[in-house]
Amino acid sequence: MLNCNQVADYFLSKQDTEAGDTISNLKLQKLVYYAQGYHLAVFDKPLFNEPIQAWMHGPVVPDLYQRFKTYGAGAIPPITDIDLTKFNEETQSFLDEVYSIFNQYSGWTLRNMTHEELPWKEHEADAGVISTETMKTFFKTRLNS
Repeated sequence: MLNCNQVADYFLSKQDTEAGDTISNLKLQKLVYYAQGYHLAVFDKPLFNEPIQAWMHGPVVPDLYQRFKTYGAGAIPPITDIDLTKFNEETQSFLDEVYSIFNQYSGWTLRNMTHEELPWKEHEADAGVISTETMKTFFKTRLNS
Protein backbone atom coordinates (compact mmCIF):
# COMPACT_ATOMS: atom_id res chain seq x y z
CA MET A 1 0.00 0.00 0.00
CA LEU A 2 1.13 3.52 -0.76
CA ASN A 3 1.17 6.43 1.66
CA CYS A 4 -0.38 9.85 1.09
CA ASN A 5 3.01 11.41 0.29
CA GLN A 6 3.69 8.92 -2.49
CA VAL A 7 0.28 9.64 -4.03
CA ALA A 8 0.87 13.39 -3.75
CA ASP A 9 4.35 13.04 -5.28
CA TYR A 10 2.88 11.08 -8.18
CA PHE A 11 0.44 13.87 -8.98
CA LEU A 12 3.14 16.52 -8.53
CA SER A 13 5.36 14.63 -10.97
CA LYS A 14 2.64 14.82 -13.64
CA GLN A 15 2.30 18.60 -13.77
CA ASP A 16 3.65 20.50 -16.77
CA THR A 17 4.49 23.96 -15.48
CA GLU A 18 5.58 25.17 -18.95
CA ALA A 19 2.01 24.51 -20.13
CA GLY A 20 0.65 26.44 -17.15
CA ASP A 21 -0.26 23.28 -15.27
CA THR A 22 0.39 23.95 -11.59
CA ILE A 23 -0.84 22.38 -8.38
CA SER A 24 -1.43 24.29 -5.15
CA ASN A 25 -1.82 22.68 -1.74
CA LEU A 26 -5.61 23.17 -2.04
CA LYS A 27 -5.72 21.42 -5.40
CA LEU A 28 -3.37 18.65 -4.29
CA GLN A 29 -5.57 17.89 -1.29
CA LYS A 30 -8.57 17.43 -3.56
CA LEU A 31 -6.69 15.29 -6.08
CA VAL A 32 -5.54 12.99 -3.28
CA TYR A 33 -9.07 12.92 -1.81
CA TYR A 34 -10.63 11.95 -5.14
CA ALA A 35 -7.94 9.30 -5.68
CA GLN A 36 -8.72 7.79 -2.28
CA GLY A 37 -12.49 7.95 -2.83
CA TYR A 38 -12.47 6.34 -6.24
CA HIS A 39 -9.87 3.77 -5.20
CA LEU A 40 -12.17 2.71 -2.36
CA ALA A 41 -15.09 2.48 -4.78
CA VAL A 42 -13.28 0.57 -7.52
CA PHE A 43 -10.95 -1.68 -5.52
CA ASP A 44 -12.79 -1.90 -2.16
CA LYS A 45 -9.63 -0.94 -0.29
CA PRO A 46 -7.85 2.30 0.57
CA LEU A 47 -5.06 3.67 -1.58
CA PHE A 48 -3.31 4.98 1.57
CA ASN A 49 -3.95 4.80 5.32
CA GLU A 50 -3.58 8.42 6.47
CA PRO A 51 -6.88 9.97 7.57
CA ILE A 52 -8.76 12.61 5.61
CA GLN A 53 -10.50 15.31 7.64
CA ALA A 54 -13.30 17.71 6.74
CA TRP A 55 -11.75 21.18 6.98
CA MET A 56 -13.28 24.52 6.08
CA HIS A 57 -12.01 24.32 2.49
CA GLY A 58 -12.94 20.68 1.97
CA PRO A 59 -11.27 17.34 2.60
CA VAL A 60 -7.67 17.52 3.79
CA VAL A 61 -4.98 15.00 4.64
CA PRO A 62 -3.34 16.78 7.61
CA ASP A 63 0.06 15.17 6.96
CA LEU A 64 0.10 16.58 3.42
CA TYR A 65 -1.13 19.96 4.54
CA GLN A 66 1.77 20.23 7.00
CA ARG A 67 4.26 19.16 4.34
CA PHE A 68 3.15 21.75 1.78
CA LYS A 69 1.76 24.63 3.85
CA THR A 70 4.87 26.75 3.25
CA TYR A 71 3.69 27.22 -0.36
CA GLY A 72 0.50 28.93 0.81
CA ALA A 73 -1.84 29.33 -2.15
CA GLY A 74 1.07 29.20 -4.60
CA ALA A 75 2.21 26.43 -6.89
CA ILE A 76 4.10 23.48 -5.46
CA PRO A 77 7.16 22.67 -7.60
CA PRO A 78 6.98 19.50 -9.67
CA ILE A 79 8.54 16.35 -8.23
CA THR A 80 11.25 15.20 -10.62
CA ASP A 81 12.85 12.34 -8.73
CA ILE A 82 9.87 10.06 -8.13
CA ASP A 83 10.52 6.34 -7.72
CA LEU A 84 7.92 4.79 -10.02
CA THR A 85 8.85 1.27 -8.92
CA LYS A 86 6.60 1.87 -5.89
CA PHE A 87 3.58 2.07 -8.23
CA ASN A 88 2.38 -1.01 -10.03
CA GLU A 89 0.93 -0.66 -13.52
CA GLU A 90 -2.68 -0.82 -12.29
CA THR A 91 -2.09 1.93 -9.72
CA GLN A 92 -0.29 4.15 -12.22
CA SER A 93 -3.13 3.75 -14.70
CA PHE A 94 -5.67 4.50 -11.98
CA LEU A 95 -3.82 7.62 -10.77
CA ASP A 96 -3.35 8.81 -14.36
CA GLU A 97 -7.10 8.57 -14.89
CA VAL A 98 -7.88 10.49 -11.69
CA TYR A 99 -5.35 13.12 -12.73
CA SER A 100 -6.76 13.46 -16.25
CA ILE A 101 -10.30 13.91 -14.93
CA PHE A 102 -9.71 16.21 -11.97
CA ASN A 103 -6.56 18.15 -12.86
CA GLN A 104 -8.50 20.17 -15.42
CA TYR A 105 -10.24 21.99 -12.55
CA SER A 106 -8.80 24.73 -10.37
CA GLY A 107 -8.25 24.15 -6.69
CA TRP A 108 -11.23 26.36 -5.86
CA THR A 109 -13.50 24.53 -8.29
CA LEU A 110 -12.48 21.22 -6.72
CA ARG A 111 -13.06 22.72 -3.27
CA ASN A 112 -16.56 23.73 -4.29
CA MET A 113 -17.23 20.29 -5.76
CA THR A 114 -16.28 18.58 -2.49
CA HIS A 115 -18.58 20.94 -0.57
CA GLU A 116 -21.52 19.48 -2.47
CA GLU A 117 -20.60 15.90 -1.63
CA LEU A 118 -21.82 13.83 1.30
CA PRO A 119 -18.46 12.79 2.79
CA TRP A 120 -17.47 16.41 3.51
CA LYS A 121 -20.99 17.60 4.31
CA GLU A 122 -21.34 14.99 7.07
CA HIS A 123 -18.40 16.50 8.96
CA GLU A 124 -18.21 20.15 7.90
CA ALA A 125 -19.35 21.36 11.33
CA ASP A 126 -16.93 19.28 13.41
CA ALA A 127 -13.87 18.94 11.15
CA GLY A 128 -13.95 15.22 11.88
CA VAL A 129 -12.28 12.36 10.08
CA ILE A 130 -14.12 11.30 6.94
CA SER A 131 -14.40 7.53 7.22
CA THR A 132 -13.26 5.34 4.37
CA GLU A 133 -16.61 3.56 4.59
CA THR A 134 -18.49 6.83 3.99
CA MET A 135 -16.20 7.61 1.09
CA LYS A 136 -16.54 4.15 -0.44
CA THR A 137 -20.33 4.23 -0.23
CA PHE A 138 -20.51 7.71 -1.75
CA PHE A 139 -18.00 7.14 -4.55
CA LYS A 140 -19.59 3.83 -5.56
CA THR A 141 -22.70 5.87 -6.44
CA ARG A 142 -20.52 8.07 -8.67
CA LEU A 143 -18.92 5.28 -10.70
CA ASN A 144 -21.71 5.10 -13.26
CA SER A 145 -22.79 8.72 -13.27
